[in-house]
Amino acid sequence: MDTKNQTVITEFVLLGFTMDPRINVGLFVLFLVTYMVTIVGNGLIICMIIINPQLHKPMYFFLCMLSLLDLGYSSAVLPKLLTDLLSSEKTISLSACVIQVYVILLVEGSECLLLAVMAYDRYVAICQPLHYPILMRWGNCYKLVGLIFMITFMLTIFPSIFTPLTICYNQINHFMCEMLAFIKLSCENITYNELLIFSISFLSLLLPLVLILLSYAAIISSVLKIRSAGRSKAFSTCTSHLGVVALYFGTVMLMYFGPSSMYSTDQEKYSSIFYVIVSPMLNPLIYSLNNREVKDTVKKVITKLNPHSTETLRSAPQ
Repeated sequence: MDTKNQTVITEFVLLGFTMDPRINVGLFVLFLVTYMVTIVGNGLIICMIIINPQLHKPMYFFLCMLSLLDLGYSSAVLPKLLTDLLSSEKTISLSACVIQVYVILLVEGSECLLLAVMAYDRYVAICQPLHYPILMRWGNCYKLVGLIFMITFMLTIFPSIFTPLTICYNQINHFMCEMLAFIKLSCENITYNELLIFSISFLSLLLPLVLILLSYAAIISSVLKIRSAGRSKAFSTCTSHLGVVALYFGTVMLMYFGPSSMYSTDQEKYSSIFYVIVSPMLNPLIYSLNNREVKDTVKKVITKLNPHSTETLRSAPQ
């Protein structure tokens, strides 16, 4: 994102949520707890998948990648936000702002495609189980992840490099450097930029969502033909993924496909909270609460750390 600014702007002011110090202290506590839960939850998911050989499967490999993306999402935004909430000077340098924009774009686009790949993984596992070892062998999984980052870079980062902006203002009506807020700093006509963002959003959001919906339509059709015992287990495996998809895509699409007049309002900031802060915190909770293998791994880890808790764990409801 090159900038041709005539006033040589080297830093920006993030307006954040409010100037009331009492409200900022409350928000600081809330977001600090959220960040800690995000770090611990996603960190545990990654560690459990690494240490437990039973979780060395494509589904958990993609879940591990999702946790890594969520950690990158939160760590790119929350440390700066927490600092600003307790600071009177909410400034960020030009280079740091541009890096934050790029990280958000890369993680955002990658997570959309990764959720589509995870839906495809569940489709193959449930609808074509005999072909699963071939279609989802490790070599293909690694290639899919590499392809995700390559496509995301070409769709989100690459176009922004060749669409320079003339920056005339240094106040960003947001708590982070987000693309839709950043382009409002231009003193030029941004109609082309808005059209480009809309087009890229169509490719990186709507197409993955369509693939996800088609995958789960096929899954539901197949599951309904399974006898009741197997049907319950299959639905349990998929509900967690659908919950993540609904939360993430719903809030992101609300912002990127809303009217352009929303860009200058506070609605964008509050919409961003859900997919940048809330979603990365809830993802590990949703997956762990609906996955028996993950819960069994947690019990084994607790048992090793505290052998006296074995009887308690055995008597705990499944």
